[in-house]
Amino acid sequence: MGKLNSSCIIDDDDIFIYGTKKIMKKIDFCDEILVFNNGQEAMDGLKQLTAENKKLPNVIFLDINMPIMDGWEFLEDFIKIPNNNREHVTIYIISSSIDPMDIQKVQMYGLVNNYILKPIRIVDLEKVLNDM
Repeated sequence: MGKLNSSCIIDDDDIFIYGTKKIMKKIDFCDEILVFNNGQEAMDGLKQLTAENKKLPNVIFLDINMPIMDGWEFLEDFIKIPNNNREHVTIYIISSSIDPMDIQKVQMYGLVNNYILKPIRIVDLEKVLNDM
């Protein structure tokens, strides 16, 4: 089980972000953790990385329900980012709801690997590492 270079959390819940970063550090999940509080902030940040010719994060944990730009809108914009390593990015939808409609919608996006129920646990992160 190797460690990732970088991962990204896109969520508007500070407590969730704090807890997730804490367990990421505990299991040495990645070298760098990018955090954005909504989809628009994330789009701006990821486009900036692309503009600087830097690699996008290996894994993105994406919340669905956020203000300004939600997870679905983010996905629609993300697939348009011109980046040489966009196809090497794995997106996990994180949500506190198990809405069957959401789960069905998630499966329409090839970039989305899975659906993780909040809160993220160590076993979830270990599975992500094993799947890489």
